[in-house]
Amino acid sequence: MHIAAIRMPLPTCAVREVGHYLRGVCTTHRASYPKSLRVLGIESSCDDTAAAVVASDGQILGECSHHQYAVHEEHGGIVPGLAANEHLKNMPLVLHGALKAAGMRMDELDAVAVTRGPGLPSSLSVCVAAGKALAAAHSLPLVGVHHMEAHALMARMGNEQSVRFPYLCLLISGGHTMSLVVHDVNEYTLIGTTRDDSVGEAFDKVARELQIPWIVAQEGGGPGPALERIACRGDPSRFRMPMPMNKHDSGSSPDFSFSGIKAHIKRLREIGAFDPLCQRDQADIAAAFQLTTTQHLCKKTALALKHAKIALGAEAACLVASGGVASNQTVRAGLQRLAEKHNVPLVCPPPRLCTDNGVMIAWAGIERLRRGLLDPYTIDFIQRWPLDQLKHMGYERRSSSF
Repeated sequence: MHIAAIRMPLPTCAVREVGHYLRGVCTTHRASYPKSLRVLGIESSCDDTAAAVVASDGQILGECSHHQYAVHEEHGGIVPGLAANEHLKNMPLVLHGALKAAGMRMDELDAVAVTRGPGLPSSLSVCVAAGKALAAAHSLPLVGVHHMEAHALMARMGNEQSVRFPYLCLLISGGHTMSLVVHDVNEYTLIGTTRDDSVGEAFDKVARELQIPWIVAQEGGGPGPALERIACRGDPSRFRMPMPMNKHDSGSSPDFSFSGIKAHIKRLREIGAFDPLCQRDQADIAAAFQLTTTQHLCKKTALALKHAKIALGAEAACLVASGGVASNQTVRAGLQRLAEKHNVPLVCPPPRLCTDNGVMIAWAGIERLRRGLLDPYTIDFIQRWPLDQLKHMGYERRSSSF
């Protein structure tokens, strides 16, 4: 799919700020402009409805979000139709809340950024429609954001001097598990990906096997965090778990796999090796699963660091871990030990910004706006969208005519 740059005149504020950047420093990728850009980010790719106003100095000016844990818990997973209905109901509220928290009006913004994909079609359609309508109604530039690029760039917000390109990023969430080299905004090289389930999906399904009640609080809710909380009380050595992709034909691959460990836990339950209603069994299985999963992630990330060095001809500037599972403290601790062993800095966004949020969409919008990567008001959502194909989509960079 090819996307043409927006052809309509831009508002004065956007012309002044983005034009200054592109004239002065586009080729060196330094943030040097007279005042802060302010972008509204809108997200509803799955089950979170979120909006935020972020400045280009990394300051979060205002944000608001609504989570749907209580809606989906009884179904054991996300129901697309229910998620879309909740987005339709809550999108106006989170938009109003974010702008109110920022103390700003739409005409004081420099652009609107919106999640374009990948994700659930019925969910994406809500935020894409909202973003296009707001941008068009207020003659603001529109930036369609790749959801995973937003996760990959999140660690740079207010931290651009430390998180310099190129770096290795481990994206671990409910929808994706991959390691990739982040060469620059809009340019990625995939190193390893999951061959079956994502790590976040595995967390969710194991929590269901163990019949662990979801955490339904607005912050840090869902089945994954519920499993993590119970695992803290467990003994990981009581139940032996198979290490994924640890054989001679798969051990050297940087890819991931989680279906085997998930299926192993299901078989243990079916043969009565543990009782999901027993809190001790719940905790011990959860702890064993979490530890094995962390070890698998670390082993494959170590291989990805080696592949990145070969691809770059040099060490990656740092290791970034982002996505919802990056908020898991056991996973973070394992990655920290790995980073120290390889003498590379580990950078993770704050836990609350690892999960889906409007802040990351706004920040990705700022990163793309600086480079003139804008979209027409006619864009549609993209359900499946490989991140390493982003640079081939035919964007037209804005020139100094801004």
